[in-house]
Amino acid sequence: MKRTLKYIAMGLLATTVTVTTLTTTGCSHSPYKRSSGEYLDDQTLTARVKSALFADPNVSGFQVNVDAYKGVVSLSGFVDTAAQKARAEDVARQVNGVRQVQNNLSVRETVNSSRAR
Repeated sequence: MKRTLKYIAMGLLATTVTVTTLTTTGCSHSPYKRSSGEYLDDQTLTARVKSALFADPNVSGFQVNVDAYKGVVSLSGFVDTAAQKARAEDVARQVNGVRQVQNNLSVRETVNSSRAR
């Protein structure tokens, strides 16, 4: 009987620790941490922006990296023209759920073949 009560007490303790850990880490309200729900929202937003970039004929989705944090989308990578850089930002802004866009794209410099010699 004592052994059974001991196992029940240990099980309750383990359950309490697990529930406490999950609830405190899953409901983070720090400006630097995301809850599980916010993380999933950001992953979904990243995928939606990336899909929109692939769907646009003027921007190469392969060249643009997308990351989202609490609705703020960051674009990085390289594009061929300033127009592509601006278009990538416009496409990202049009995606539902995007609060802000940080456009960190770099325009590749073209090397004139006569100057490269």
